[in-house]
Amino acid sequence: MHDQKGELQYFIGVQLDGSDHLEPLRNRLSEQTEQQSTKLVKVTAENVDEAVRELPDANLRPEDLWAIHSQPVFPRPHKRDSPSWIAIQKITSRAEKVGLHHFRPIRPLGCGDTGSVHLVELKGTGELYAMKAMEKSMMLNRNKVHRACIEREIISLLDHPFLPTLYTSFQTSTHVCLITDFCPGGELFALLDNQPMKLVREESARFYAAEVAVGLEYLHCLGIIYRDLKPENILLQKDGHIVLTDFDLSFMTSCKAQIIQHPLPKNRRSRNQPPPIFVAEPVTQSNSFVGTEEYIAPEIITGTGHSSAIDWWALGKKIC
Repeated sequence: MHDQKGELQYFIGVQLDGSDHLEPLRNRLSEQTEQQSTKLVKVTAENVDEAVRELPDANLRPEDLWAIHSQPVFPRPHKRDSPSWIAIQKITSRAEKVGLHHFRPIRPLGCGDTGSVHLVELKGTGELYAMKAMEKSMMLNRNKVHRACIEREIISLLDHPFLPTLYTSFQTSTHVCLITDFCPGGELFALLDNQPMKLVREESARFYAAEVAVGLEYLHCLGIIYRDLKPENILLQKDGHIVLTDFDLSFMTSCKAQIIQHPLPKNRRSRNQPPPIFVAEPVTQSNSFVGTEEYIAPEIITGTGHSSAIDWWALGKKIC
């Protein structure tokens, strides 16, 4: 229905049929059934609320749905002096917006659920980038506008050696595009597929797992649950280090940070006092059924709500 301002509003009710649970003598639900039913209705309402939030705002014009992709991107501290950033800034310093016409396509790199990725060169510079292009009409038809916008928002926040850098984003009449790092080593999946028995040595597995763990810790500190960790989403840079990619299934919420102090030892002269531990984890759970079959955690399957712990489950599955 529309409110007094003419804006469209959603009203969704959740009802539970309890007729099969009535006690014959009292003609009402038992106290235990009432409590369980109340909990079920609450969880269902939360699931509906989360699903509705992923719908495009009905009051926005079609062109406004993609507005975030036209917003400027500014360099973060760790890579602002890199050749890739300097080449982009030469264009933006002329008060010119970076667009599709600035790039020369070289070859396709891959195709995912929400778009295709191409290797492109910034014309006249020799600098190579990966361009993820997502078709607007397909995103609208499959109700994935929210996913595309969340991915763009998340990548713009990242400043870490094991996570992608967003250099710019733009839109055409038919597509939205993200320009990020090109990783010439390809997917970790391809590396594993070429190994004898499709396995790497233990020291190599330890190396990759450690870098993935560091990347996940950084994401969790920002309140981001990755939710799609798999070898296909782990790319290899030219120096062999990893980059986690594809954030269209990620969930972003607030983060609770705390410092855990260890109790003082009885012998205060002891020099073995461990340092305090910094802990930061996303605080909100999600009930969405997302992920890749081989790496979906049990709590996603059961629908009981999941937290950032599912990322550690997926990492454990990858190591095994």
